[in-house]
Amino acid sequence: MLRRNLVISALAAPAAVVAQGTRRVMMWSDGSRLGRPYAKDPSVVAFRGRYLLYFSLPGTGAGGRGWGIGIAESRNLADWQRIGEVMPVQACERNGICAPGARVIGGRVHLFYQTYGNGRNDAICHAESVDGIHFTRDATNPVFHPTGDWNAGRAIDADVVKFKGRWFLYAATRDPAMKVQMVVGAAAEDGRGFQREAWKMLGDAPLLRPELDWERNCIEAPATLVRAGNLYMFYAGGYNNEPQQIGCARSEDGVRWTRLFQKPLLANGGTGEWNSSESGHPGVLETSDGRTYLFYQGNNDRGRTWWLSAVEIGWRDGIPYVVEER
Repeated sequence: MLRRNLVISALAAPAAVVAQGTRRVMMWSDGSRLGRPYAKDPSVVAFRGRYLLYFSLPGTGAGGRGWGIGIAESRNLADWQRIGEVMPVQACERNGICAPGARVIGGRVHLFYQTYGNGRNDAICHAESVDGIHFTRDATNPVFHPTGDWNAGRAIDADVVKFKGRWFLYAATRDPAMKVQMVVGAAAEDGRGFQREAWKMLGDAPLLRPELDWERNCIEAPATLVRAGNLYMFYAGGYNNEPQQIGCARSEDGVRWTRLFQKPLLANGGTGEWNSSESGHPGVLETSDGRTYLFYQGNNDRGRTWWLSAVEIGWRDGIPYVVEER
């Protein structure tokens, strides 16, 4: 399905082929805003015979500031073309929106995303679309931010998944000092919708907080997948370019999580590789033929540019692994 020997070029930016040993790494980015490849925070869904990629799009405001959400389309998970964008509309979005988490629910694309530029007041919003391009905002936005004295009240990097008859919303928050990033969760009963009053926090503590050396002071960007009765969460450890790398945890109830690895599942690249600064912010897709793909962001220049790429994930005895490229 995913042809790893092809290169996804950047819109309005030069195509790139990067040698990684004897392999060629495929990448895609968007150069339409800043004049250089820059796309972050991928989330991909299959919808109406095509794949839609939602990503953070910079430079949408005056003077090249601000953030919106870009939309790209593919028929084969290899060749992408940007087809639209979601710009700030509501008052709570006025400083920007980004970090989309997309799900197809009831024949519509539901987008969960964060407000931007408000510090500890950033929160999660919701919108839905019948065509995957034009979105109607939830009138109760923002629909979620955490409460309790263990966090700063901030919520970013949303992901929503249905598991064991309930909807679970996962996001990243910070401690009151705004130093440590960790995962917070909420749940909504099926059929109640996704408006603000539907979500109830999952306890009064983080679901995952950084503990391993490579996670440093940050766990963020939860991306979830239901498989064989368990819920899997791919997550980013470390802040951007520390480097950020990707791990995975598993849960039987959506609340208690066990890490599957002590080291990153997907690490940053070595010196000279396209992702030497990081491999971060995962987005996971399961295709109709049962294959799993992990999308992620990376760069080798400490964040001057950002590219999106993907690896196929295999499964062995309930444990994910990165399928080696051929």
